[in-house]
Formats: sequence, structure tokens, C-alpha cells
Amino acid sequence: MATVEKSVFFLSITELSTKLRAKEFSCVELTRAACDRLQAEAPGYNALALLLRDPAIAKARAVDDQIKRGRLTGALQGSPVGAKDLLSFAGHPTQWGAAPYAGQTFKESATVLNKLDKAGAVLTAKLAMVELAGGGGYRFANASLHGPGLNPWDKTRWSGGSSSGSAAAVAAGLTTFALGSETNGSIITPAAYCGVTGLRPTYGLVSRHGAMALAPTMDKIGPLCRTAEDCGLVLAAIAGGDLDDPSSAGKSFYYAPQFARKFSDLKVGFAPVDFEGWSQPAMRPALKAALDAVRSLGVQMHETELPDFPYGEMVNLIVSSEGSSVFEDLIRSGKVDQLVDKRQAAGLKAGLNIKAADYARAMRVRGEMQRAIRRWMVDFDVLIAPSRHSVATPVSQALDAGDGRAEPKQRGMSDIISAGNLAGLPALSLPCGFADGLPVGISLVGRAFTENTLLAIGREYQRQTDWHKRQPGTK
Repeated sequence: MATVEKSVFFLSITELSTKLRAKEFSCVELTRAACDRLQAEAPGYNALALLLRDPAIAKARAVDDQIKRGRLTGALQGSPVGAKDLLSFAGHPTQWGAAPYAGQTFKESATVLNKLDKAGAVLTAKLAMVELAGGGGYRFANASLHGPGLNPWDKTRWSGGSSSGSAAAVAAGLTTFALGSETNGSIITPAAYCGVTGLRPTYGLVSRHGAMALAPTMDKIGPLCRTAEDCGLVLAAIAGGDLDDPSSAGKSFYYAPQFARKFSDLKVGFAPVDFEGWSQPAMRPALKAALDAVRSLGVQMHETELPDFPYGEMVNLIVSSEGSSVFEDLIRSGKVDQLVDKRQAAGLKAGLNIKAADYARAMRVRGEMQRAIRRWMVDFDVLIAPSRHSVATPVSQALDAGDGRAEPKQRGMSDIISAGNLAGLPALSLPCGFADGLPVGISLVGRAFTENTLLAIGREYQRQTDWHKRQPGTK
């Protein structure tokens, strides 16, 4: 029986695929080792919702048989994957990170999990998340059935919400890649905090059938991986139209960064204040170096700032209204009080009192904003900004505490996460260095359905840097 070394769990999808096809170890051996690592280490990060050892090994046996017969299904074949626990896996608990749903099961698996199964990926675990993906608004990192997500780089720090377990599992080498979801930052934030690569796809590109809903007009599912290339491979497997998802865009995605436009033709917008004013001082050298590295690719850099809209207010009202509607039965039953974060429970209750006229007004303003963003981005192919303006917060600190710094007078693109989610735009977060020993990330945001452009820049950036190869315990 071959020994699967620890280093294998930090390989990219393509690197791992090469070893599997060379039969350096079998998929069963890899899967058993991955499950052992999850069982032993994931609880230390509060990252594990459910270990799936038996179905994973059964799948691995099937993959070994396929490889033996020369039936190759692509780079994902045999790769261990973890899924955020808002994605249903038939016959197994899907608890949405929340006590009121402990033991909940579904008869069908989420579309994205069926697609990964078809691609040959091996689902090894359901991964922990913030309860109800943060619906209602939470104040502390411990707002989860499984405890606060702990960062593999420093367990006194948060791994980010609400895809906390997905990012931590990838960063700690417990899964080769993972699926997360984002309504307003829940892929980009944990990717930045944990030093992994995260892709938020265009709204509607990936089916949400079988996923817990929070804000149906904003929810998106995407991958957290080691590299931009891995994100492209996963997106190619999970994207596509789905008649079971009424919000599906009906579009497919083919990972082909080699056919992306020449970098010299790309116009990249940035705001200097994002790098010099909004971000914590310790982060600025890493962010400036990343900006310079992207500039060195030959793209055309232009200063800009977001159109002026009340992004935060729109997100809060829309997510609160839609989220409380989704969880109305939970709220009216009184079981909402079982949530760990009492402010979150109160927020869900309050959301039921939002007037239809206020929601409609917010959606009208959102429509105006989307049109303004489209007009503005005629002049830009890509926007670049810090993924977050601070490193991972202490687990014990209230998430709304701030760091005491005065906000700059210039807006820049400080609201790019909210703006991008309201507009349904894709974003790619790339690890770009460290500040005070914690990862720093930089984000690329593109027009709708331009993921290949973002991935092409990300892939080239990662050819020139090695931040994505760093492992916890190293800097």
C-alpha cells in the first residue's frame, strides 16, 4: 500500500491528477488518507460538519476502476473535495450550520455535487459554515453550530464567513478544493483571510438547485482552491444551465484562458486610496507589490472609483427582506431563538417587518445601480482592489468593532464586494502576501461572464509569484 505524503494535500488539481494517473497511489489510498486528515485535523479549525468516509471510499473505488480501464473524465477525477454544508447530499445531514436544522436530510443532491460526481471528484466532507449563511446579520465569529471558524495560519483568528470551513479546509490541506457560496463576500472574505484562491462566478452561471437560499436574487456558488487554474477547472465542471434553478442564466463555461484577450488590450481600473488609505498600514506593501505585479503584465492601468450609490444600505435591506422571507417558518415557529448569535435571530425577526414598498424601492435603486455599473465598466475590462482592507479578525472580537482608524474621505472602490454582488459580477481573490503573519488577498472583478479574463490574469500572476504555494507554518 502506497503512503500518501502530507505534501500531496497541498498540490493543485492538475498536479494531483498527474500522480493519480501515474499510479503513484490509488484513489482509494488518497481518499482514506484525506478522510484521516479531516477526522484528525478539521475539528481543530471547527471546519468539519460531516465526514463522508464510506461514500467517499465507494466513489474512490469506482474512480480507480475507471483509471484502470483508461476511462479518464478530466483533471478533477479522484480529487478530494469538501462542500459547504448548505449543499444537499442525498440521504445525509445538511444542517446549514444551524441548530434548528440539525439532522435535516434531503432526497436529492445539489446539482453542483452531481456535476462534480460526474467529473470524478470525490466528496469527502460537508464543511462547516456560519449559521444560515449569516442571514439576519451576525456579530461574532462563533455564530455556527460547529463553533467559530479558526484560521489555519493563526487559530486565534477567524477563517472568515460564511464559507469558513471551506476556506480553512483548503488552506490546511484537508481537501484539494472546496465549494463555498457568496451573497455578499462569503467566498472572497475567507479566501483572503485563509490565503487561498476563491472565485465568485457571475450570478446565474452555477445552479443553486439543492442549495440553501438566503437572498435568491444575490446567492452564488463557487470554488475555493489553491490556484486560479484550479478555480477554472472546477467552474467548468459545475457551471451550466439548469431548469431546476429559476435563476439559472442558461450559459455554459469552458475554461480557456489561453484564448483570453491580450493583456496589452485590457483596461484595468483601480483606486489608489484603496491601497493607501482604506487598507491597514501593515497590508500596504503586499498590496502595492501585487498591484505592481499586475501592472507588469502589460495591462493598461487607469484610476477610477465606483459610481456613488448606497451599496451597503441596499445589501442590508435586500438580504434582510429576502432572508426573512426564506426563513419565515423558522421565525414564526420560535425555533429561530435556537441560533447561537442572538442578534442574528433578532435580525431575522426584524426582517419580516420590512415594508414591501421599501423592498421595491431598494430593488429600483439596485436597477439604476446595475445600469450605472454597466455604463461605467464600458471603459474597463477588469477592476482590481484589495479583497479585504484588513487581515483576519481575532475570533473573540465583535465583527463590527473596527480597528479605530478614520475612514478616508475618498470612496475609491471600498464597496466593491457589495457592488459586485448587487450587480452579479464575477470576482477572483488571489493570495498576494502577508501582514503581521496573516494572509493578504487582492481581487479582480470583471464584467458578467468574463471569468476567463480574470482567470488568465490570475494564472499569469501566480506564475510570477508563489504566495498561493505557501502553507500554514511557513511565510
